Amino acid sequence: FMDTTLIIMAAGIGSRYGAGIKQLAKMGPNGEIIMDYSIRDAKEAGFNKVVFIIRKDIFEEFEEIIGNRIKDQIDVEYVFQELDDLPEGFEVPEGRTKPWGTGQAILACKDVVNEPFAVINADDYYGKEGLKKIHEYLCAPDKTDKKFNFCMAGFEVGNTLSDNGTVTRGICQVKDGILTKIVETKEIGKGDNCAVTPDGNVPLNQPVSMNMWGLTPDIFPELEKRFVTFLGGIDGNEQKAEYLIPTIIGDMVEEGLAEVHVLPTSDKWFGVTYKEDKKMVTDAIQGMKDGGLYPKKLWEE
Repeated sequence: FMDTTLIIMAAGIGSRYGAGIKQLAKMGPNGEIIMDYSIRDAKEAGFNKVVFIIRKDIFEEFEEIIGNRIKDQIDVEYVFQELDDLPEGFEVPEGRTKPWGTGQAILACKDVVNEPFAVINADDYYGKEGLKKIHEYLCAPDKTDKKFNFCMAGFEVGNTLSDNGTVTRGICQVKDGILTKIVETKEIGKGDNCAVTPDGNVPLNQPVSMNMWGLTPDIFPELEKRFVTFLGGIDGNEQKAEYLIPTIIGDMVEEGLAEVHVLPTSDKWFGVTYKEDKKMVTDAIQGMKDGGLYPKKLWEE
């Protein structure tokens, strides 16, 4: 038995979705939110701790809506992603209000996570297969000659699109199961038997990253080092620049430092990018319950 942690990134409150904390929108028939399903899937897959990355100002609401319910099920820790949590010598640019992205979020876990871990977004439903495969990989990684050995769930882009607008995904180039390149791509929409991107069409089975990673704690010093470099290079983009995990890992791959095993999953992704997506998600969850994939009451069994 090996300790493994699930890190859930819940610090970014989506503005596109209007009022209220979209990560805490009730989706299931008994008031469950998307995270309930991810946590149940993770526990089933063998993870034994959950770390929530949130902002201090949502702590009370967050604890009330999900934290208190989950802590009876699995070990829970909280870390805070704060705008002013910066390396020595840096300060928050005037006027900036949002934290620094997923790279900074994961870095915030460095003092509470000492074991291999998976990373997911709070407001995405990923299906059971990805977490299971990542857990198996973390417990028995392939041998590699690279300094860092990671994995990611590779979703088929066709399973990750929204009917209600375009989405942003990390489009992956994969060779023999290994990630060679990842390109964060905005405005991906549905086409005729393909996905449409600003740079042209890609096949529906093109692997994409949904920010579901399997990482090891040796990434933390690397994240610290690269954060300094990142902050030193944002001249002119101080308000918007984001330190993002796909970019960081993509760089580590291109520099020959990291090997990332892409674990294919055919599960369908659900998420609320747009308000209109919510009905699709609640219907999908109800369908999975009806099909026996989840118990009628998620946590009573």
